[in-house]
Amino acid sequence: MLKKLFFALILFTSGLSAFSQSADSLTVVKAKWQKNKIARQVVLFRHHFDQKNLFAANENISFLEIKNTGRKAVFAIGAEEKELITTSNFGLRDTAIAAVNGNFFDVKNGGSVDFVRINGQTINTNRLDKNGNRARHQEAAIVMDKGKISIKKWDGSADWETKLKEKNVFLNGPLLTLNNVDETLDTAGFNRLRHPRTCLGIKPNERVILLTVDGRNENSAGMSLFELTKLMRWLGCTSAINFDGGGSTTLWVSGMPDGGVINYPTDNKKWDHEGQRKVANVILVKKQVKR
Repeated sequence: MLKKLFFALILFTSGLSAFSQSADSLTVVKAKWQKNKIARQVVLFRHHFDQKNLFAANENISFLEIKNTGRKAVFAIGAEEKELITTSNFGLRDTAIAAVNGNFFDVKNGGSVDFVRINGQTINTNRLDKNGNRARHQEAAIVMDKGKISIKKWDGSADWETKLKEKNVFLNGPLLTLNNVDETLDTAGFNRLRHPRTCLGIKPNERVILLTVDGRNENSAGMSLFELTKLMRWLGCTSAINFDGGGSTTLWVSGMPDGGVINYPTDNKKWDHEGQRKVANVILVKKQVKR
């Protein structure tokens, strides 16, 4: 009898979970996203789920959708070897259309703690733990070739990233989904708890999503990586990778109000556009330069 009750409880709980996921996916798909064409092949989408109607929470989501053709709009890396700069200042300095914060960095001394190579020159290398092991954010890479962007997964070798053929590489993570297969994430606090998040996703129709989810505020709770994985799938991505988040999470678009800061960065603990954190690097969206 007890065994029957136990299995009935499992089935009931599973049913509730499936219903919740279905409701959440419909909420995302049917949302009336505010759309702004930023440039050729670049569109900005924004929506504030403010009725605790996404993952039973308020969520403020902003993302760019960019055609990944290497024409009109192209991807690039903006980085400094040691200095830290706000995402918006990276974008302004490099005359970009848009920018999002990049990978993980040394808050005290500056510079990324993950491998970064720009135009064939390595400017940062991986900082491993005391046992010589990689962090999860060193087990995947964003690579760029002729203005197009893609995601690659670590092959397990010690010098994997140095052998990648692309001249522009930066490691990041954790990897969430690759080619329609979800990665296995452990239940560590970083993955399980809700935080502001930055993410890159790739859709099968040659479009890339650069996304921020605000958090640490009653207006937007932030997401766990499990929730973020689902969100990116519901937005049509078959591959997705997490970036540095928390107070670093920033989406900047040239010419937009509030100095171009689209989301609500949390480093000042206020619900405004003034709380940018200085970071070591960014992903840039730029206009293609005709030669």
